[in-house]
Formats: sequence, C-alpha cells, structure tokens
Amino acid sequence: MSKITPTAHLSDTPYYDLGEDDDKLKEECGVFGAIGVADAANFVALGLHALQHRGQEAGGIVSHDPDHGFNSARRFGYVRDNFTSQSVMKTLPGPLAIGHVRYSTTGSKGNTAIRDVQPFFGEFAMGGAALAHNGNLTNAMALRRELIERGSIFQSSSDSECMIHLMARSMGRTIPDRMKEALRQVEGAFSVVAMTRSKLIGVRDPLGIRPLVLGRIGDGHVLASETCALDIIGADFLREIEPGEMVVINNEGIKSYRPFEPQKPRPCIFEYVYFSRPDSVIAGKSVYEVRRNIGKELAREAPVEADMVCPVPDSGTPAAIGYSQESGIPFEMGIVRNQYVGRTFIEPTEQIRNMGVRLKLNVNRALMKGKRVILVDDSVVRGTTSRKIKDMVLEAGASEVHFRVASPPTIWPDFYGVDMPNRDELLAAHMTEEEMRDYLGVSSLKFVSIDGLYRAVGEPNGRDPANPTYHDAVFTGDYPIEPKDMMEQGFKLKAAE
Repeated sequence: MSKITPTAHLSDTPYYDLGEDDDKLKEECGVFGAIGVADAANFVALGLHALQHRGQEAGGIVSHDPDHGFNSARRFGYVRDNFTSQSVMKTLPGPLAIGHVRYSTTGSKGNTAIRDVQPFFGEFAMGGAALAHNGNLTNAMALRRELIERGSIFQSSSDSECMIHLMARSMGRTIPDRMKEALRQVEGAFSVVAMTRSKLIGVRDPLGIRPLVLGRIGDGHVLASETCALDIIGADFLREIEPGEMVVINNEGIKSYRPFEPQKPRPCIFEYVYFSRPDSVIAGKSVYEVRRNIGKELAREAPVEADMVCPVPDSGTPAAIGYSQESGIPFEMGIVRNQYVGRTFIEPTEQIRNMGVRLKLNVNRALMKGKRVILVDDSVVRGTTSRKIKDMVLEAGASEVHFRVASPPTIWPDFYGVDMPNRDELLAAHMTEEEMRDYLGVSSLKFVSIDGLYRAVGEPNGRDPANPTYHDAVFTGDYPIEPKDMMEQGFKLKAAE
C-alpha cells in the first residue's frame, strides 16, 4: 500500500489582507499537473506561480515517486514564498505531481485550516490517489449529509472532499472508473486534476464552466487552468479539455473518455472579464483582445467628453486601452499600483487599516489637475472601493470623474466557484444605474450592456436569451445549474421573485 507523507505544513500565524476593501470578486482556484518529466513538482510550482491570481490564500503540491511513494506540501500564502526553496522541493520527488492554489469558496473562508488545503489524498484498494478541484459543487451539502449518514468521516469543510468519499464508495475496478462514477453524482462546476501512482487525470464538467487545458513539454504532459501556466514552463499548448471530457495520461499516451450525458456547453464569461490572466487564451480567443474589445464597445455605447482615459489597475487596463482607441481620448496611467503591497503577517494598526485602498493605489497628481477623467474598471461589486478611488482622483485635482465599467451590472451571486457577497450586498441588486451614480458620487456612470459584452467575445448579434452561449448568471440571473444547496438555505431564483 502506498502512503502519503506530509512534508510541510501550514503556519499557525494569522495573516491580514491590506488590499482593496474586499470589494472585488475572488478568483476561485487554480490547478496544475505534470507527468513524464523529472522533478515534476518543480514544474507544478512554476505553473501554480503563473496561476497565483486565481488564489492567494494557500497552495499545495502532491507528488509521487516509485521509491518514495506519495508526498505532499501545503502552505499558507504565495507560491513564491513557499515552493521555491530546495528544502521543500526536494521532499517532493518524482515524475508525477499535481498542485492547487486556493481562495476559499466553501469551507472556512478567510480562516483556512490545513485540512481544507488541496490537493486531497485518498487511499483505495488499488492504491492512492490525489485530487485538486477548481469550481464549486452545488449539491455538496446534500452529498455530505448522505455520505456522513453512511459512515464517511470528513477531514475538511471543503465541498471537494465529497469526490474522494464518493470514489471510496464506488465499486469501480480502477481509480479512473471510480472517478467517473463519483463525478456523475455531483452537480455544479468542476475542473479536476488528479493523479494515481502512474496516471495524470483531467476532467471538466459537462457545461465547461471552469477552464482546463492540455500541454506537452518534452516527452511529458501538463494540465493547467490557463494557457499562461504553460508559457512559464515552456510547454506547447495542445488543446482544451472539452466540456464533459475526461483524459487519462500515462507513459503509453492519452486516452479520452466521455463519462457524462452530453450538454450544450456554457463556459463562464467572467473568465474573459476578470478571472483569467490577460495573456491567456480561452477557446481560441485572447483574453487581452476580448477585454480591449469590451472597452471599444463601452466607448460606442457610452461616449462622454473628457481629457483622458484612465484604468483602475491592473484589471481595467485592457478595457481602458480599447475605450481610448475607439474614442480618440488619450490613454493615461493616472493611477499607479504598488505591486509590493499584499498580505502581512504582522497585525496592522487601525490607522493603517483605514488607509485602505491607498496602500495599493496612488494617483498621479501631475496628470489629474483640472482634467475630466474617465475611470475604467472591470466591475462594481459593493462600490466601496470605487468610491474611494473616485475620492482620490478628485482630491488630486480632477474636475470631473466619469466611471465606465467593463461588465454589465453584477446583480446575482455566483455559485460555481467564485466567492461573492450575498445578493443584498451587491450594489446593482438594489439600486438603479442612476442611484449607483449618486452613491459613487461620479459625474456619470455607465456599464457595458450584456449584448455589448457578447459582441466583444465574438457574438456579433449579442446574447440570444433563448440559447445563451455562456454562463452569465451574475448579470442575468440565468443559472445553468440550479444552486440546490443555496436554494435549501432560502435563495430564490429570478423566476421565483
């Protein structure tokens, strides 16, 4: 029997986020796996570093070596701080490894315990297996209750652990067969990277809500949440894992399976708007180009006389460039981000906490004085950060501030792997655009339309309400999978309002 040896553990030291007032959607998680390369864990660490934007709370790597079996390392914080030292990486030998970066969407948000950090590991009759999951299961509560009633003992508060228990109860003769059976019982969004002693496995849910790509490096192969993670290790992009597909990779090659009933794919459109890195490619489309196109759509839909177009860095930059190009108004970096302010392991004073967004963003006063400024951001969630940025720009001497948002109003929560406020905390859920403008205190406020967003992604006729191409529930309330767990807690779908 194989065994897993924990070689590095989470620190008990609390950390504090001195960021932007918790007023942005949090970027789910990122997964990466490698097989057929020497010291695979090193490639996984580099891939996770490229996917750090998808989760900064914690990370973990599991590797397998024929001589040493399974080994794991799990840590709080950034990949660069935890998986770059030889003292850690030498404990993760072998030609096969998977990893995960986390921002908690279920479990103990903001207070991650070691038991919640992926990859998860299970010991089965045919050997051990580890699993890392990006997404969120919408029937996890019901599954968990049923599994506990049948005698399962959970070690974490994560929905992802349900998959391990379902695999344990399966009668499948191989781990891939058990995974197929387990995943047929779950609902929601999942891109899964898993490993046995000799296989790397990738699975994407039938709707393809969360991304997963396949690459090659030398004689080996890699799986990753985004193409930017292939670039960092010099891997060649082969293709996307298709919605509803499972791939099993070993030394003999790649086998593809279709364990689910076919459905019309509906990948998450917010991957283009915010979550993915701009240098990634999704479904053949450059994320950067899509975001720039959103800015062009905004300029056509919501023109205004101004002296400069200024992004709220960094995610608003491509859309601001597009707005500038389409409108002819000069693009200026009127706000500068301090890249080195992030988490601290020393509790800040109340005075430092009150500095809030100023710790990360600073206004270029020389550019702003007396100017009419168009601020371009990717989204408005609670609106608290947007108000602070507007105040900073006015304090720097701007005569007018016009806010342009590179997504439609965020009206509904997401239940497929994105950490969001409750609906009553979403500004657009209970205010009109005019009321939001007054609340933010800006000269004008405009969001790109849902049709404009679809045009930017390559749908010339906009969104077809009867047959939408993407999962866009945060804007429309049209959930492609019923969020059963949340409905059990009282959440009402749009049709029920």
